[in-house]
Amino acid sequence: MDSRTEPDSEAAAAIHRPALVREVLLVAGLFLVYKFGRQLANGHTAQAFHNAHRVWDWERALRLPGEGAVQSALLHGDTLVRAANLYYVAVHFTATAAFLVWLYLRRPGHYLWARRVLALVTGAALALHLTFPLAPPRMLHAGHLVDTGQLYGPTVYGAEPATDSMANQFAAMPSLHFGWALMVATGLIAATRSRWRWLWLLHPLLTLLVIVGTANHYWLDAVVATALLGIALAVVPSPSSKARGTAAAARRTVPSPRSAEPRTADGPGLVGAGR
Repeated sequence: MDSRTEPDSEAAAAIHRPALVREVLLVAGLFLVYKFGRQLANGHTAQAFHNAHRVWDWERALRLPGEGAVQSALLHGDTLVRAANLYYVAVHFTATAAFLVWLYLRRPGHYLWARRVLALVTGAALALHLTFPLAPPRMLHAGHLVDTGQLYGPTVYGAEPATDSMANQFAAMPSLHFGWALMVATGLIAATRSRWRWLWLLHPLLTLLVIVGTANHYWLDAVVATALLGIALAVVPSPSSKARGTAAAARRTVPSPRSAEPRTADGPGLVGAGR
């Protein structure tokens, strides 16, 4: 990660860094609540497949490209599809965790902002998982897609979704794989000033191709995740907006040069007026 950023004082920023133990416990607690909440949404098999057919029909009505086109490209070689499966399994949590750790150590103000945005997006996603269970496209016969994780590996999902105790496979919408990846890119672009920082957008782009190509998510799963992230970014004040507000407040409290002019009985600024 390029360390060139806006000319803020790192020493001053460090003063506002939250306590490490509290943050670890808070993030871990939020993650456990989310995992437990997803399990509550498990088991709604009939509704999940009913919603899957609805999403598939919506995508066709919107003339979105078929998910099969991306999967066909992945299936040209075993190495490529296994790399996509590994990316799906390994990068989601590790990239987000590394992002938060780096912000905590180097950009504390951006860390608090990013943590709040991610918590808001994840909470909204959990609410959707509970109210709109959705089977992924790999389970939908109408899509004619294959489960690349089961066929090629690796995978984090059990072969029988209804009895999978490790993950809720009926929580496709929204895709937090994509939502978190997009926030990682957004946060790093906001926290750095390198001219190469826009390349971080390759992370959500690659994530999108992976989640669709492996048939774990629909296009609309990413669209909804993007909408939720946009709402969260609009609600949670960014470090730059806070800095602008602080600067504006400081300007309002600084006395203007006119206020320092000497006064006489005839009014301000009249000393030497007869010269």
